[in-house]
Amino acid sequence: MAVLRTLVCLTAIGMFMELAMAANHTVGGASGGWDTSTDLQSWVASQTFAVGDNLIFQYTPNHDVLEVTKADHDSCQTSSPLQTYTDGNTVIPLTSPGKRYFICGTLGHCSQGMQIEIDTLATSTPPSASPSPSSLPSASPSPSSPPSASPAPETSPSPANTPESAPGSPLSPDAPSAESPTLASPPLSSANKSSFRTCLTLGFGLVLMVLLAL
Repeated sequence: MAVLRTLVCLTAIGMFMELAMAANHTVGGASGGWDTSTDLQSWVASQTFAVGDNLIFQYTPNHDVLEVTKADHDSCQTSSPLQTYTDGNTVIPLTSPGKRYFICGTLGHCSQGMQIEIDTLATSTPPSASPSPSSLPSASPSPSSPPSASPAPETSPSPANTPESAPGSPLSPDAPSAESPTLASPPLSSANKSSFRTCLTLGFGLVLMVLLAL
C-alpha cells in the first residue's frame, strides 16, 4: 500500500513538472498574429518547440487554420487538410517529436505567407551560447630554444692549493717518509767467511774436548 501511494505521488509530481515546463507559443508573437502582415517565417526561426508545448493560433473570422501534409504545405493546397480549425483561438498541443505543417485555407493567404513548418524536438534544449573572443584562450607563441650555456672556463689550481707543492705533505715526493727505513745487512766477504769457519771449528773442538773430559 505504501509503495502504491509513493508511485502515485511520483506520477503526480512528474505531471505537474511537465505542465510547469511546457511553453505556450502564440503564433506571430506578441506584436503579430496569424495574418498576412506578420513575418511568420522569422517568428518560427526564433522559436524552439518541444514535446509538451502548445501552439496557439489567434485570428479573425476571415482566416482559419489547416493542418496539412508537407506536399500540400509546399504547394499551398487546401483541398485535403488533415485537420481544420475555425474557432479564432486554436490551441494545438505538440505531443510528439517531428514536423507539422499549417496553412490558412482562405484563398490566396497561403501564398501571401500564412504557412508555417513546426519542428518539435523530443526535449527542450536552450540555444548554446557561443564563446566570446575574450574567453577564448590566446595562442602564446612557442618559446624559442634557450641559448646553450657556454662552459665555464677551466681554472688551473694554484701552486698553494696543489698537494704536490705543500712541503711536508705525505703526497710530496720530496717529503721524508714517516716510516723508518729498514736496514739491510751487508753481504759477507770471502775473508769474513773464512774467519767465521775458523771460529766455528774451534768452538766445536772445544765442545768435544769438554765432553771427553767428562
